[in-house]
Amino acid sequence: QVQLVESGGGLVQAGGSLRLSCTASGRTFINYVMGWFRQAPGKDREFVGGINRSGGSTYYADSVKGRFTISKDNAKNTVYLQMNSLKPEDTGVYYCAAKTALLPLQSAPSYDYWGQGTQVTVSS
Repeated sequence: QVQLVESGGGLVQAGGSLRLSCTASGRTFINYVMGWFRQAPGKDREFVGGINRSGGSTYYADSVKGRFTISKDNAKNTVYLQMNSLKPEDTGVYYCAAKTALLPLQSAPSYDYWGQGTQVTVSS
């Protein structure tokens, strides 16, 4: 079992920045591929980005590419989502998720473990 806890959400004005953290416990963190997803009210959960086990490769949805950055600190069992130039359409509950297989990275059902989510609200 892996337990994931997100933190760092909040209310920010458009153009601002937030950094989300997701800390894992329970198993060896380096074994896991990590993904970030978000869900806006009335919409399906969507892939934001992901990072491979070592933290050496990252992948992003087109909607956040160039604005968001994912990093993984295996020594701290933590993955981060740095969000810059935030837009109102980035509003939603952000979830981190973990699995062992890299592919398919964007598929939410392929992840084995999920955090409880943290709310991000971007005001215009």
